[in-house]
Amino acid sequence: MKSNQKKGPYFTEEDLQQIRAAVQAVGELEGYASITDFVEAAARRELRRLQRKYNDGRKWPGVEAGQLRPGRRTRAETAAKEDR
Repeated sequence: MKSNQKKGPYFTEEDLQQIRAAVQAVGELEGYASITDFVEAAARRELRRLQRKYNDGRKWPGVEAGQLRPGRRTRAETAAKEDR
């Protein structure tokens, strides 16, 4: 892959290949016209699950862009998560 080509910053190349394969294989059957459609639908499902589990099914107050820590986890954070 050329260094100037865009790719999803939050997915490994293996995950991206599988997402592309799923969209190509069954996207039309499932209503996904693009990777964006697929990822947005997955994020909405997870958001609803978290709202049900932690917030009595209600929406949280919105958070403006820039209020969350940017970037990936540090190596220490990744190792701590894997140790659980």
